[in-house]
Amino acid sequence: MTSDPALHVSWTELDAALPRIMAAPKDGGRVEMLCLRPDYGLRRFVPEITVTAERGIPGERWATRPWLRDETGAPHPGIQVCILTRRVLDLVWRPREGVPHPGDTFITDMDLSEANLPAGQRLAVGSAVLEVSDIFNDACVKWAARYGAASREWINLPEHRALRLRGILCRVVQDGRIRLGDELRKAAPANLPSGVDSPPAQG
Repeated sequence: MTSDPALHVSWTELDAALPRIMAAPKDGGRVEMLCLRPDYGLRRFVPEITVTAERGIPGERWATRPWLRDETGAPHPGIQVCILTRRVLDLVWRPREGVPHPGDTFITDMDLSEANLPAGQRLAVGSAVLEVSDIFNDACVKWAARYGAASREWINLPEHRALRLRGILCRVVQDGRIRLGDELRKAAPANLPSGVDSPPAQG
């Protein structure tokens, strides 16, 4: 689904917002807008989810229709959970009526850059533990249709890649439950095994 290009965020607005986006808290973001994607284009907002290392998020499409597989052909564990900062969401998602939510597992107000959350960093949230993946989330063509081509190009500028403006992708390392309002905290880092080169993400 596309939106009115006249309402898309402009380059000027994107650049002006960058300092505020990067000033987000370094730790302790709250879980907002928990979202399940049962299939392409479908969104279901829920008060809590279960995450498991084996199945990802029950009710999500990761186990059956992932956009990335590992070298064995199995769903890639590095894309089980996706997290987007609210400061970027609020900047690009307008108007909201008739334009789909990007589908990230949850939104939070936190700095998701490589400098703050390097690949392998573990994150405790609810009773679960996640691990930040080395797979770059580059914003798919559906992102451009919904939120504007400028925002997709801005996310993918070479000097912006380390900022992870489209958010982070994670794998589940400890099964658990995540609820709205839970706090996202840095836990002990871990080395992430080298993965495969990632194709463009699909919304």
